Amino acid sequence: MRASLIAIIVVVGVVASLLAYYNYNINLFNPSQVSSPQPGVQEGNHVNAQPGGVPNTAEQTGMQSSQEEQGREGRRLTLTELFKYAEQSVVQISVQKGSARGIGSGFIYDLQGHVVTNYHVVENASRVNVTFLDGTEYRARVVGVDPYTDIAVIKVDDVSRDKLRPLPLGDSSKLEVGEQVAAIGNPFGLSGSMTSGIVSQLGRMLETANGFNIPDVIQTDAAINPGNSGGPLLNMYGEVVGVNTAIASRTGEFAGIGFAIPSNTVKRIVPVLIEEGKYRHPWLGVSGRDVNAEIAEILGLKEARGFLVIDVVANSAAEKAGIKGGSRTVTLSDGSMIKVGGDVIIAIDGNPVRKINDILVYLQRAKSVGDQITLTVVRDGNVMDVRATLLERPNPLESP
Repeated sequence: MRASLIAIIVVVGVVASLLAYYNYNINLFNPSQVSSPQPGVQEGNHVNAQPGGVPNTAEQTGMQSSQEEQGREGRRLTLTELFKYAEQSVVQISVQKGSARGIGSGFIYDLQGHVVTNYHVVENASRVNVTFLDGTEYRARVVGVDPYTDIAVIKVDDVSRDKLRPLPLGDSSKLEVGEQVAAIGNPFGLSGSMTSGIVSQLGRMLETANGFNIPDVIQTDAAINPGNSGGPLLNMYGEVVGVNTAIASRTGEFAGIGFAIPSNTVKRIVPVLIEEGKYRHPWLGVSGRDVNAEIAEILGLKEARGFLVIDVVANSAAEKAGIKGGSRTVTLSDGSMIKVGGDVIIAIDGNPVRKINDILVYLQRAKSVGDQITLTVVRDGNVMDVRATLLERPNPLESP
């Protein structure tokens, strides 16, 4: 029974080299095994307040700019106030995937009925329904998806405007380790559940079940379980600072390590998904290894930092720029073999590169398809600059 609740699992390395599972938290179940979830708790008797407790009387547009000016300038909320403020903006998402049904979460993005959730919640769904806090359910359609960041936008049509209470997007770059946050969602189909915790770390790399690496991810100890996927991670000013997406666990249930896609990534990608249905990610086209002490010794590097290029993808931006891949194979002390002789990337546009995450975060935050970048590399013992024009990352949904 417990195994049936685990949707997608991939094995990755975590702190102290322990093996764990990244569990993507859509609660999938067989209709014959689990009864239908309850429709949600009773609607609260409160006004929809802006962050800091100010009643919301202003018209909100599809973009969040006017709301972003609120946030940290307003009053810090208690957990009780935060829940009352946000509860009616969080929805339950029910999906049909073949013979199985699934439950995830999402939050209202704008007054046009757009809802932000995770890509893996609606991936391959033949039917998507949205249930509001008062139990009313509506059919939804998928507007746009981005598997590379696990973000999706769905839209509820023909819903009364008073049900649409968008949450403001905060600035995730202002988050600090130790800051209090709260998650609201539908774990195991339990509608409108809230948990709280802190920001455990920032800038994590999350490997998805599809094999993609999502950079710049927020780590939190706020309890996240199957069914929480797509729900908001909120700061204490009522702003969405992340979209809950995964946990690291050996059992498939929460073990103190949860992950959320940062709100600044949402700000960049969601408007494009609404307009175009997909997001064009800038792409360099290299694979390799982060330089550790052993690799640095083999390469004769003074410092154990940088990204060793092992392979260069054909027709990629890296190949067109002349980035060099590995040419000979060596065996490391753990018995694994790698190709060396390729470029070691130590900076991108003057920003130091310690590992691949630094490259991916920079591209995600600051660059678009067609932009030029300058890579500083160590090649055959010499430091040199290489100019590259970023191409579009191949779309896995379109590639054969």
